[in-house]
Amino acid sequence: MSEINRAVKGTNDILPEISHKWQFAESTMLETARLFGFKEIRVPVFEHTEVFSRNVGDTTDVVQKEMYTFLDKGDRSITLRPELTAGTARSVIEHGLLNSALPLKVCYIGGCYRYEKPQAGRLREFHQFGAECYGTKNPAADAEMIALAKQVLENLGVKNISLEINSIGCPTCRKNYQEALKKYFAENENDLCDTCKDRLTRNPMRILDCKSPICSNIAKNAPVVLDFLCDECKEHFDGVKAHLEAMQINYTVNPHIVRGLDYYTKTVFEFVSNDIGAQSTVCGGGRYDGLIGQMGGNDTPALGFAMGIERLMLLLENQNCEFPNAKKCDLYIAPMGEKAALKASSLCNELRLCGIAAETDICSRGLKAQMKFADKIGALFTAVLGDNELESGKINIKNMSDGSIKEISLDALPDEIIKLQ
Repeated sequence: MSEINRAVKGTNDILPEISHKWQFAESTMLETARLFGFKEIRVPVFEHTEVFSRNVGDTTDVVQKEMYTFLDKGDRSITLRPELTAGTARSVIEHGLLNSALPLKVCYIGGCYRYEKPQAGRLREFHQFGAECYGTKNPAADAEMIALAKQVLENLGVKNISLEINSIGCPTCRKNYQEALKKYFAENENDLCDTCKDRLTRNPMRILDCKSPICSNIAKNAPVVLDFLCDECKEHFDGVKAHLEAMQINYTVNPHIVRGLDYYTKTVFEFVSNDIGAQSTVCGGGRYDGLIGQMGGNDTPALGFAMGIERLMLLLENQNCEFPNAKKCDLYIAPMGEKAALKASSLCNELRLCGIAAETDICSRGLKAQMKFADKIGALFTAVLGDNELESGKINIKNMSDGSIKEISLDALPDEIIKLQ
């Protein structure tokens, strides 16, 4: 097969036979978010590069290695979004959404783009569901966001998921922590990868998130951020834990969670699974109280999460979770002759207007071929329409599951099909 007929490396087609599973997942996510007061927002696939380089962090792998960046015809630097939080924050500022009742709660589903090595659960084009909340510092908001993520996963049927939480503090208390990390990693500088050697002076916390086995091994014994929290951050983290316990949400404190993007502050969390191999994180999120101010808006506390849909679908498959069956054709009408074909088109159109999935022949097939086609598409009912039916005004409807047949008036077809379902 020629290259032009293959999908670009790191991208996947969602084929018709599985698209209903995606539709189920997406509708479940949005409906669950609605129960928590979140409304959908849709932002552009590409933004000015600075939206990401300035806010995601120029020492992160995302900005340094993974962004799809190009100059447009106006010589402007444009980047395909590697994540959705920064673009959503830009939209919130641009449209003055923070002038409405707070907290502002939004959610989204969309494609993201990162140039990294494709593997199971990690693609160069991938999709995320996420939620963002703006305008509250209350730790109850952190717990509610975690509860939303948990309920989405449970409503999809995910099993054996564990919640890990941490606090990475605020800019004030993180200064002392950064200094402690610099001192620790400086003693191992020669063993660090080249990227982490650069991070050592610019942002040593990024070393904790390095995927290099050598750097990860060194980071195991690094100072723990929880030992450096200021009183305010400790109080906030205690509040988050108290609210989680009040909602009977089990958690484990993992002091090594830092998340991969620089805008995070205070609470960070992950839902992890052991059923999808190395890519164990199904959902990640936390607070980013400085993001709106950093982007030029008024200082506004914020928090959110995102979950990769491809990784989530892989987990659902590995756990043999059940999906609703794809909806099938309710009635296939097989016409015999030109007059019958015209009537079949009219009837199908009438049925569809009533919310009934109806199909008829559009390929000039014979009756036998039409019946084979109706069987292949899983039509629940079939009917043959010919001169006799046109003359009598009645048609025999066959139930394909048990072979039973019922005679129905053509004029009453929509109502009768609804009764038969």
